[in-house]
Amino acid sequence: MNVLFICNQNKNRSKTAEKIFKDRFNTKSAGLYSAKPVTDKQISWADAIIVMEEAQRSEIAERFPKQYMLKRILSLDVADVYHYNQPELIEILNSKIDELFEPLIK
Repeated sequence: MNVLFICNQNKNRSKTAEKIFKDRFNTKSAGLYSAKPVTDKQISWADAIIVMEEAQRSEIAERFPKQYMLKRILSLDVADVYHYNQPELIEILNSKIDELFEPLIK
């Protein structure tokens, strides 16, 4: 499964998620407001898009309205208060991804 993780700048949350879940999924990460913002090509590539905040889902809907309707977009609700690869962030991401994907595995 191709999973695209998105946060605001693609520096901490989505980068960490891309790294820690690369053994479970084909992962990429992107930012909405970074120097190189998420592209139509990245959105098309993804089977699932995981945002860190609900507002990011709305931003994707605004920027990519046609793609938005065709994609599974899930929000983890992880605040932008963590550093890249911070142990607390890794713990939260693991817990939330397990919650999201557990029903799909059973």
